[in-house]
Amino acid sequence: MRIAIGADHAGFELKQNLRDYLRHLGHQIIDAGTDSDAPVDYPDFAEAVSKLVLNGAAERGVLVCGSGVGASVAANKVPGIRAGLCHDTYAARQGVEHDDMNVLVLGARVIGVALAHELVNNFLAAQFCGEERHRRRVEKIKELENRYCKPA
Repeated sequence: MRIAIGADHAGFELKQNLRDYLRHLGHQIIDAGTDSDAPVDYPDFAEAVSKLVLNGAAERGVLVCGSGVGASVAANKVPGIRAGLCHDTYAARQGVEHDDMNVLVLGARVIGVALAHELVNNFLAAQFCGEERHRRRVEKIKELENRYCKPA
């Protein structure tokens, strides 16, 4: 699978670990930065990963920041992105199966490496179930985006 991955300075080390881990599993990784632990702004990397997912360069995205909250908020401002902050395996899987989540967000200061690996594995293994009630709900999310997003 083609996966876009990005992080701010607080998530840099975990991003590097996940990048190498996912490559080892055979995934194609598009690293959207950052490239060091020097202070940067998480919205820049949330946008970079989101664009890669939306334009089809990546099938899914993974974002890492300190808590995961900022990157999640920023990514969800991009129409078409359904980013979920997950710190348990159920949410990482169910977010894809029911909500068609396309970006997983992790908090590097909240979880450890082993759990991050489990979360990414669950996220990538899951598929949107396509049941009518879940399709209907995802369509309502798209309607909200259309109603409240201002044209550029």
